[in-house]
Amino acid sequence: MPILDVKDLSISFNQYIGGLKQKELNVISSLDVSLEKGEILAIVGASGSGKSLLAHAILGILPSNANMSGTIKYADEILTAERQAKLRGKEIVLIPQSVNYLDPLMRVGKQVRTSVKDGNPIKAQREVFDRLHLNNEVEKMLPFQLSGGMARRVLLSTAIVSSAQLIIADEPTPGLDPVVIKEALKNFREFADNGHTVMFITHDIESALTIADKIAVFYAGTTVEVASVRDFTGDGRALRHPYSKALWNALPQNDFTPILGSQPQPSALPPGCLFAPRCHMATSECSEAQPKMRKLRNGMVRCIHAT
Repeated sequence: MPILDVKDLSISFNQYIGGLKQKELNVISSLDVSLEKGEILAIVGASGSGKSLLAHAILGILPSNANMSGTIKYADEILTAERQAKLRGKEIVLIPQSVNYLDPLMRVGKQVRTSVKDGNPIKAQREVFDRLHLNNEVEKMLPFQLSGGMARRVLLSTAIVSSAQLIIADEPTPGLDPVVIKEALKNFREFADNGHTVMFITHDIESALTIADKIAVFYAGTTVEVASVRDFTGDGRALRHPYSKALWNALPQNDFTPILGSQPQPSALPPGCLFAPRCHMATSECSEAQPKMRKLRNGMVRCIHAT
């Protein structure tokens, strides 16, 4: 049974376009993703593909002009607004992309200690600071005194010391030096190996491959593929979706082949398959309807031509 199961998630926003006229902007459509207990699922994709919005939907922190459909289950129960409020910051913890989530008026050591549910808070905070190379003076600082990298490590510390069952890490490594990145990734892997679960949202496929069990590839607000990390190898022929293969082969350590075109804006989504205008495999059938996610070679793919 998945610890987190997202099915057919769609999110749109009401926007004023002049006077009292409104339009609905579709940002996420028919998105599917699930995580098992003890698993790390990495979510990769270009900016604007819906990765952070998914995290906010799970936590119930979407803005008031958002409309959401589909289902989100945690531990086999629907995540209602009331249940989200109860679990948020306790069983489900977010490591946010923005360092502005830190309380500007509270010293950072104290902020981390408030997340400790078992054991000695001071000891737990100092141990995790030591592991992430934050010296003793940092615990006495206010957020404005921290560099961007230090602030990210403080946010990471808050999640590590918590008793959360699910950590959603939204781009937790930018601005960190390689030594700290390696330690942070090691902590995520240990967290999962101890029976917890991690959703690791990142642009860094290389880092994801070192710790993740599966990788979900997002494009233009939907899931196009979910694959084992073992499939991300060689020339990408083990992957299923044309976009996943193109993304893999665009990396500098691979062919460094650019993907022609650009991801469509939410206001100009093409009919049918969202990747079809950029896909060398596209046929007229691809523009008729968005494909459904289907099982293929021990993975999931949203493409009628994938084999």
